[in-house]
Amino acid sequence: MQTKQDQRLGTEPIGRLMVQMAVPAVAAQLINVLYNIVDRVYIGHIAGYGDMALTGVGVTFPIIMLISAFSAFAGMGGAPLASILLGKQDYDGAEDILGNSAGLLVIFSVILTTFFMLFKTPILYAFGASDNIIGYARDYITIYLIGTIFVQFALGLNTFISGQGQAKTAMLSVLIGAVINIVLDPIFIFLLHMGVRGAALATVISQAVSAAWVVRFLISGRSVIQLRISKMKLKKELVGKIAALGVSPFIMQSTESLVSITLNSGLQHYGGDLYVGTMTIMTSVMQLIIVPVQGVAQGVQPIISYNYGAGNADRVKSAFTRLLTVCFLGTFVLAGVAVAAPEVYAGIFTDNARLIELTCQVMPVYFLGITIFGIQCSCQSTFLALGQAKVSLFIALLRKVILLIPLAVILPRTMGVMGIYRAEPIADVISVITTAVLFIITFKKILRTMGKDGMI
Repeated sequence: MQTKQDQRLGTEPIGRLMVQMAVPAVAAQLINVLYNIVDRVYIGHIAGYGDMALTGVGVTFPIIMLISAFSAFAGMGGAPLASILLGKQDYDGAEDILGNSAGLLVIFSVILTTFFMLFKTPILYAFGASDNIIGYARDYITIYLIGTIFVQFALGLNTFISGQGQAKTAMLSVLIGAVINIVLDPIFIFLLHMGVRGAALATVISQAVSAAWVVRFLISGRSVIQLRISKMKLKKELVGKIAALGVSPFIMQSTESLVSITLNSGLQHYGGDLYVGTMTIMTSVMQLIIVPVQGVAQGVQPIISYNYGAGNADRVKSAFTRLLTVCFLGTFVLAGVAVAAPEVYAGIFTDNARLIELTCQVMPVYFLGITIFGIQCSCQSTFLALGQAKVSLFIALLRKVILLIPLAVILPRTMGVMGIYRAEPIADVISVITTAVLFIITFKKILRTMGKDGMI
């Protein structure tokens, strides 16, 4: 049966619907960033060793991103497919996708927890840790890994709530955990003197509550589609469809981990701990800039997917045009602040004058290309919403794997440590131009296929 919640994706005015869907999604994304940002802010201000602890936690970022990438593989790979099926009013098929995505998340959790627990120390050294900071990194990630299953469910299954048009509920799923994290962080870190271990424990508890909220909603009658244990048994055909679409967001996030490894290792080699510290701060700032834009894209995705499934080309085109405008303005303004006034961001994370000074020197260079990144974000998100797995995968690979990582290895050989920072804007500009040209060429062709089965 069709419900008012999912029916409005195909009937309400696009502008109003975008606000209703995107605002909660942006809020949810921003709140989600607080899990790591708040930890870093508190850790960076620990008396006596905050700068070293902050750098140590920073080298755990690739592991955290890799765990999130697997949740994106199942969640963002399955949710657009479920939304398209809802547009076709195939509710049983949408529940099959939800169940198989949940099954994948369970398997990923077991494998990831076991692997990183066994090999965390050599991995952290490979990711840029030194003897001075390895203790902080190991303390943080050991506790964080205990909550891997909670991270997988909280992030991976929440996309199925927003994908059925219930963006406010999806936002609440993240808000509940973030509030708990913000409250517990100072208690564990300072009052109970647990340091970085306290920050990690606060994160695990908050993610556990978020995961419980998400699962409780998806098994209730309030959800358009229900999570059922009987549908969690993996089916090869469904897993293949989820994987085909999920590999793109997986690569987008997992390559963020690879990028972090490459940059931290290079900065440690050519600069030292202080330069690694700048990247910890700028990675956090990057999240503050990119995440709101990705939130808008995530909020608009169900609109595009649903109307693509329903065969309504005009609504698909209208939603994309508005998405492009908002995403471009978002990155232009937010990254523009990092370029023009880096001190606005740098002082949030540390009291160390040397670290602030160095960060302010390199931040304008590093963020220059991000000012136009909203163009790529909107195109990439639209390809994903339309079920276009291959082109979405290419775009995901282009910026980081094909361009940024090689540049970050090659440029410092002639430019020194600044070559690592300059690799980012060069990769950004080339990938944005390439993506825009590719989108212009293929978008009309994609719309002409509407009404065919496509990815489903």
